[in-house]
Amino acid sequence: MVRSWRGWRVSTSSPSGRDVLRESIRGQRRDVGVGALLGSGHQIGEALVPVLIGVAIDQAVTDSDTGALLVCLGVLAVGYVALALSFRFGAMAGERAAARAEHTLRISLVRRILDPGGGAEEGRLPGALANIATEDAKRVGAVNMALMAGISALTGILTCAVVLLRMSLTLGLVVLLGTPVLLWLGHLLSKPLEHRSEAEQERAAHASAVAADLVTGLRILKGIGGESAAIARYRTTSRDSLGATLKAARAQAFQSGVVLALTGCLIAAVALVGGRLAAQGSISLGELVSAVGLALFLLGPLETLSWVNAELAQGRASATRIAEVVATPATITAGERSLSQPVRGAVRLDGVRHGGLRGVDLDVAPGELLGVVATDPAHAGDLLRCLARRTDPDTGTVALDGMSLRDLDPAELRTAMLVADHDADLFAGTVRENVTAAAPDGADPEQAMAAAGVTQVAQTLPDGEHTPVGERGHSLSGGQRQRVALARALAAERPVLVVHDPTTAVDAVTEARIAAGLREIRKGRTTILVTTSPALLSVTDRVVLLDEGRVTDTAPHADLIQRHEAYRTAVLA
Repeated sequence: MVRSWRGWRVSTSSPSGRDVLRESIRGQRRDVGVGALLGSGHQIGEALVPVLIGVAIDQAVTDSDTGALLVCLGVLAVGYVALALSFRFGAMAGERAAARAEHTLRISLVRRILDPGGGAEEGRLPGALANIATEDAKRVGAVNMALMAGISALTGILTCAVVLLRMSLTLGLVVLLGTPVLLWLGHLLSKPLEHRSEAEQERAAHASAVAADLVTGLRILKGIGGESAAIARYRTTSRDSLGATLKAARAQAFQSGVVLALTGCLIAAVALVGGRLAAQGSISLGELVSAVGLALFLLGPLETLSWVNAELAQGRASATRIAEVVATPATITAGERSLSQPVRGAVRLDGVRHGGLRGVDLDVAPGELLGVVATDPAHAGDLLRCLARRTDPDTGTVALDGMSLRDLDPAELRTAMLVADHDADLFAGTVRENVTAAAPDGADPEQAMAAAGVTQVAQTLPDGEHTPVGERGHSLSGGQRQRVALARALAAERPVLVVHDPTTAVDAVTEARIAAGLREIRKGRTTILVTTSPALLSVTDRVVLLDEGRVTDTAPHADLIQRHEAYRTAVLA
């Protein structure tokens, strides 16, 4: 299966880090090309500076020709201006390519994580995914800058070799033969760095995930006095991350140090050979100065290539981590059929078996307000997962308007049926922004806010409905968060709405008011309330009792209270 992402394309069946790197570079070919062209021009100019100085020595200083000296100085001045401009704009193009590639990768990862088919988040904490979408994407994006710098450095080395060949065949061969050896050794030395960089990112991602997890549950930890255990847990995780980082740093330092030492040997060889040739009279004094200057110039490109090797090693490790997320198979496969419009909202479950469900049969008429009471909360969760199509039943079918959910694209299903979980999180933003997050364009959320009791909540807040709620709504109380989440579900105006225990943290008076408002705002549209709240169940058209994984009865709320001890225990206990 192949999925298309903005800027690059990989097969989700068997992608690799190499695929990610290749497509990341391909998406930024223009900027990388411009940067490499300007960088190469800069390197050529840098290499020609010692040559111009040598010419000035031979033609102006040695012969005491003031005019020739001034000309040489003028050419050098113009050359330095060109060098400054080419470096500035070349670096700008490279940085732009890196930033754009990083942005494209980040957007692609977020799209995969939020894909209706799911799967990418399985086995990964949110903090780990955030680390991959930030640090790893940044390292892969930086490969574009490294590629540009590497091409420029190679151009500089080649220019240096050509100039030295024109001076002396021996000098040129020293550079031409020595550089490939250095590059090969640098590549070999980058292998341990690649492995340790991957381990470093893994441990850093885990530490970030644990930190995010602890911060999210800070109130609970303080309430139960678990601060010491939490600190000990994070200290261990952080120590592991630090150890992996130090190993990667040592590998990078070793690689850089060895390559720098070998580079020094090459430069010394060029200077030594040049000195011998000058002593023998094979080259002039100016050519000797040029040779020494070119040998010193070589330090820059060779150090750049060492840095490029390190960046490529880290980029490959991060690209592998990104590819693993993108390659995660979807939990739900997309069907090819489309819903008939308009959606009537008829929901049918036929012989559904999943988890604790044991052959559930259920018909929900279009526009019906149905209550579902599960005597086992786990069975309620199994039912919600099937209705939301976060999973498919082991056997049986769930259908909307006569069409099996298996035959639909999960993204299209979300536009017709919304399942609002009991523990739905809020987003960082204002109360109103949270309520309107899934609302149709131009829709007025006031009715939904009033029905869910958010209007009363807004009256108690400093800036009303424009008050920021903080990350995950932590600045609000539990009851306030529930009401905002319910208002968000109502404001979405889906033909079918499934709500799970939306009022467990509100008082009885508010709950009764919400029940009446919910019935009014959802009139004529299919609504399923999976709850044990008597206030909510009393406004439903009928209630289904789900006991021991099976539908054992269906009737109005008052009748079920009279008929079933299990029902009374579930809703009145």
